[in-house]
Amino acid sequence: MRVHNFGAGPAALPLAALERAQRELVDFENTGMSIMEHSHRGDAYDRVHSEATALLRALLGLGDDHTVMFLTGGASQHFAQIPMNFLHPGQSADYIVTGGWSEKALEEAQRVGTARSAASTLENGRYTRIPSAEEISIDPAAAYVHVTSNNTLYGTQWHREIDAKGRPLISDMSSDFLWKPTDLSPYDFVYAGAQKNLGPSGVLIAIARDSFVAQGRKDIPTVLRYATQSKARSLYNTPPTFAIYMVRNVLAWLTDLGGLAAIEKINREKSRRLYAALDSQGDFYRAPAALDSRSTMNVVWRLPTEALEEELVTKATAEGLIGLRGHRSVGGLRASIYNAVTLESVDALVDFLKQFARAHHA
Repeated sequence: MRVHNFGAGPAALPLAALERAQRELVDFENTGMSIMEHSHRGDAYDRVHSEATALLRALLGLGDDHTVMFLTGGASQHFAQIPMNFLHPGQSADYIVTGGWSEKALEEAQRVGTARSAASTLENGRYTRIPSAEEISIDPAAAYVHVTSNNTLYGTQWHREIDAKGRPLISDMSSDFLWKPTDLSPYDFVYAGAQKNLGPSGVLIAIARDSFVAQGRKDIPTVLRYATQSKARSLYNTPPTFAIYMVRNVLAWLTDLGGLAAIEKINREKSRRLYAALDSQGDFYRAPAALDSRSTMNVVWRLPTEALEEELVTKATAEGLIGLRGHRSVGGLRASIYNAVTLESVDALVDFLKQFARAHHA
């Protein structure tokens, strides 16, 4: 019996994608071996690799001027790899800081070269909102502007276009990539760890404008240059083949579902139901994120005491509602409702939250 998985990553995967892998695990397409055993240079794996790329391009409507890369290291590695590629000597980069992961991205850039905060919404030790346009000060000579589209720790998300003032725009979209139709034309480089909306841990998807990749530095190790992987179709060295195979399965499921417009409708309804349940209980459940900054992917809330929060997690786990404890750095409670989390799972959580509130809230 499968549980209701609200984990922040690795996260829930579509059952159809898992069952397809189950059917093909031992013998992939009558080849007599698993996809995990196939060479990344062979025809069998190349079909998977090409299909994953084509599905992603079709879902996003990508033109020929963008490259798709399947990389390793997770977003944390690319916090450093991005400035290594695109922050040239004598330049400075701008970072809009809206949470813990954008803090880490800025810190890594500062280890590589010169980088500064163009805006920060840190207030009283927490991030509860996205900055207004007036709060953002972009250096007109910045090598690039970096943003984090969705903040898993604090449950905030960008819901408006980001004006980079004509500078190259880079976004870490790890926790909300493909949650809705997204125009990537304003972005020069987008990257997302797969383990939230796209597949298992172990692979990161990057989509970049070809002309921007070509501007990358040539004085860093070959394997760390994005231009290297772009030219080699992400096959310069052995990629995480099984993880990419699973991404293919998830992308096929998403396409069959009706694409990004269809998943957006589902995601918005999941978010609406869950926030409504929290807001309906007076001050018992408190969602700290500002209303206009609330994340559709990571719903964060607090209870009057930490003891009640721990009791909720314990009782929810016993009922098959898994992964509700907040990130260790901020505490509280969190439900990650990524693409693969069903409406039925959200409804089960809503029912539990109402029952818990009735039992504890006068």
